[in-house]
Amino acid sequence: MSQSHSPAADAPSMPSADHSTYAGEKTTTAAAPVARRQKLFALLGAVIVLAGLAYGGYWYFIGSRYVSTDNAYTAAEIASITPSVSGIVQRVAAVDTQHVRKGDVLVVIDDTDAKLALEQAEAEVGRAERKVRGYLATDAGLAAQVAARAADEARMNAQIASAKADFDRAAIDLKRREALAHSGSVSGEELSNAQTSFASAQAALMAARANALQAQASRAAAIGSQDANKVLFADTTVDTNPEVLLARAKRDQARVDLQRTVLRAPVDGVVARRQVQVGQRVEPGASLLSVVPVDSLHVDANFKEVQLDKVRIGQPVELTSDLYGGKVVYHGKVAGLAGGAGSAFAMIPAQNATGNWIKVVQRLPVRVAIDPADLRAHPLGVGLSMEATVDTRDGGVDNATPAS
Repeated sequence: MSQSHSPAADAPSMPSADHSTYAGEKTTTAAAPVARRQKLFALLGAVIVLAGLAYGGYWYFIGSRYVSTDNAYTAAEIASITPSVSGIVQRVAAVDTQHVRKGDVLVVIDDTDAKLALEQAEAEVGRAERKVRGYLATDAGLAAQVAARAADEARMNAQIASAKADFDRAAIDLKRREALAHSGSVSGEELSNAQTSFASAQAALMAARANALQAQASRAAAIGSQDANKVLFADTTVDTNPEVLLARAKRDQARVDLQRTVLRAPVDGVVARRQVQVGQRVEPGASLLSVVPVDSLHVDANFKEVQLDKVRIGQPVELTSDLYGGKVVYHGKVAGLAGGAGSAFAMIPAQNATGNWIKVVQRLPVRVAIDPADLRAHPLGVGLSMEATVDTRDGGVDNATPAS
């Protein structure tokens, strides 16, 4: 009897195949998270490397090249309109926010007093010129007086000589008669007459000498008067005499004061802070209004001190304003660096040498000149907020180099 092969005989082998399959699936399931973690770590490493490369590229091309600050504001050399003469305001030809051109009339002061002062000064010029001509005429008269006194002195000298001769003759006659009087040859009357003649001649000689001294003194006085008069016009003409020049200078001053009754705009700009009204009396130096030159604004950018090691005068600057936003970019250059931090020029500077101390990074104002073409295309006002970015790769000019 033959035995048939039953499929059931193969049944014990089935559990062995199923066990291998289950073990493979378990191993695959355990390896999947490891591979995923490896991929994630690889991806993280790649991201870190890329971030490092990106930061390195940013630092090399941008971070190490540019320094920027949003602590920046527009500023200008504002022209303050102040009168040089006092008077009543007759007319005000400008109002706040009005655009004016250089030379436009802003304020007119009543010129009545100035015109009168000019007329008086012109009269003083004429009087000074006539006075100097009088000096010249007086000199001629004094020269004639000196000549006359010299002639008087010569005449007095001649009279002295004549009186001296009379005196000598009287002295000889007196001696002769005194000698003959002892012998009785001369009467007493003749002797008395001789003595009288001698005394008279002596007196005449003394008078002549006194007159000569007086004539000499008169001549010296005339010479002194002439010298004193010459000092008033010596080495000058009527046009160059100091008195005439002084009078003309006063006339010119009066003419300038008359011109200064009209106050004009010194620059192109916009009128601001008007404080003057018609009829108001103003005094020299009083602030009437201001003119802001909006076409020549600059920016005061307050950089941190740690940002300024590479900043140099002349380096290019890009600026944006809060008024127009980032769509409008202004171009400029570093015009100068302040001589000290803002805190050093504060009304009450910090006293770091007293009490507890906390280090604070200081800011240094940097002046940035704006391209006038950009300002004309997009006008700005004073005090607006700006953001400034300086390209430090441009060499610029060394801060220690003085401006030419």
